[in-house]
Amino acid sequence: MRCLIFLLLFSPLVLANNYKLGSGDKIQIIVYGEEDLTTEITIDKSGVISFPFLKDIQVVDLSVKELERVIYQGLLGDYLISPQVSVSVVQYRPFYIHGQVNRPGSYPYQENLTFDKAIAVAGGLSIRASKTNWAITRKVNGKVVIVDANVATQIMPDDIIKVEQSFF
Repeated sequence: MRCLIFLLLFSPLVLANNYKLGSGDKIQIIVYGEEDLTTEITIDKSGVISFPFLKDIQVVDLSVKELERVIYQGLLGDYLISPQVSVSVVQYRPFYIHGQVNRPGSYPYQENLTFDKAIAVAGGLSIRASKTNWAITRKVNGKVVIVDANVATQIMPDDIIKVEQSFF
């Protein structure tokens, strides 16, 4: 049962619906019929974005739907009668991989990224790499957790992947 909950918690569908925005994400905001309110913004370290007619908005840890609601409510009434707001992630923040891979570093996140694909992006395992001792450091609900990984484990933006050295 725990395994099923874990798989559901980290499935791509959950990512799309519950993904929390963070520093480094690039988002697109569209207000239909209002070309001058359409913009692309990269969220900086402050986590705050500026949007016309509204106060600065703290977007870190908001979902896309929550940000849509904030912008909608801010524009409703004083500025627009019935604003239609759409927010989407254009580019996710990177994931990081280090340890026994050929090209450790940060890489752009791609949807449906699994551990084996992340290893391929990093140039494959080095000769000294463990074939099973892999871990991911991930933030879940504001807490840092260590996830034991296998080739099918979903990778998320901001994950830190470590491939240990083999002893044999």
